Amino acid sequence: MTAAGRLYLIASWLSEDTPPADALPAAVLERVRALGSFVAEDAKSARRFLAACGHPRPLRELEILELNEHTPRDEVAALLGPALAGRDLGLLSEAGAPAVADPGAALVAEAHARGVAVVPLVGPSSILLALMASGLEGQRFRFAGYLPADSAARRTALAELERRSARDRETQVFIETPYRNDALLADILQSCRGETRLAVAAELTSPREWIRMDRVERWRARHDPIGKRPAIFLLLAT
Repeated sequence: MTAAGRLYLIASWLSEDTPPADALPAAVLERVRALGSFVAEDAKSARRFLAACGHPRPLRELEILELNEHTPRDEVAALLGPALAGRDLGLLSEAGAPAVADPGAALVAEAHARGVAVVPLVGPSSILLALMASGLEGQRFRFAGYLPADSAARRTALAELERRSARDRETQVFIETPYRNDALLADILQSCRGETRLAVAAELTSPREWIRMDRVERWRARHDPIGKRPAIFLLLAT
């Protein structure tokens, strides 16, 4: 019986303006360059990342299987085919850490179920980088993912996050589709108490990195727009 390969979890760049060598340790880049089979959300963007990593093989020769939000659950196990055949396999996120707010979590679960060793590799996580840079509570935090798109429902969700944060002394971390960033910010400034602290980290690791933390009342006075760029929001109430 052929021994199973390993599933390597590979964090991708947060910004294509940042060379992978500036975000990933040399040992991780060496591992990426040694792999010939990958699972990624989008094969085209994965090839761009692998090319930037200096992968030595012609990109057309690499096996890149796709796993995204549209992949049927009963088709995920088949993506482990290379590992079950004895070849090491890389799981790539579209941006940041794989399997965290990312469809790759389903592949990791299948790997555990089938006895495939899972190996997480060091790399950027926008959630943790934002938390580190926020100055907010890092001992207790909760990632809430995306809030509702409807403004009224979003304000209700924000009020609940603020209550939870004050009750548990817990930083609330959440994200939004870039084109709704400023609508979300407006709802935060309207819904949350003035003394609540808010941090926003946008375009992390890029030359345009933008990080701000202040009390909501100070955000209201400054009128700092975020714009249509990848951002993480963090909230801590007292």
